[in-house]
Amino acid sequence: AVELGKVMGARVIAAASTDEKLDFVKQYHPDATINYGDGELKEKVKALTNDRGADVIYDPVGGDLFDQSCRCINWNGRLLVIGFTSGRIPEYKANLALLKGSSMVGVFLGRFRKEEPEAYEQNLNELLEMYAAGKLNPIVTQSFPKEEYVKAFNIFTQRQAKGKVTLEFKSE
Repeated sequence: AVELGKVMGARVIAAASTDEKLDFVKQYHPDATINYGDGELKEKVKALTNDRGADVIYDPVGGDLFDQSCRCINWNGRLLVIGFTSGRIPEYKANLALLKGSSMVGVFLGRFRKEEPEAYEQNLNELLEMYAAGKLNPIVTQSFPKEEYVKAFNIFTQRQAKGKVTLEFKSE
């Protein structure tokens, strides 16, 4: 997400729950980093944005992070809900959308592909072009044989993933 944001010209603030994860993400060159493990996300985002808040928030975690993210979004900002690796599906408070003129957008690739196949294909082609041009460099940090899919999945549910975790499918 950091790398894609940078390629698209955004000022990117990367947030993670540990310094170890932030050290990993720095190789993608975010403009700033925040450790939200202490629960002070709003104050830190406001300090980095001249008290405005973030225009776009990419949230694959949900739970408490989602709750904090809702409070540090800028006027007319968008909160992109990618997943719930925290294990808790949060509730969106409608009064925050009203007060901030913000919107929440669910990002579910499988449904997007089904409902808007042409837009999906266009987006995929753009990503592949960025990759071919060397603008995107996904880093695979762990790879598992397909039979160990549970082990790979547990890395996500335990929030231990850094970089890309892949499954190997070998033709026989």
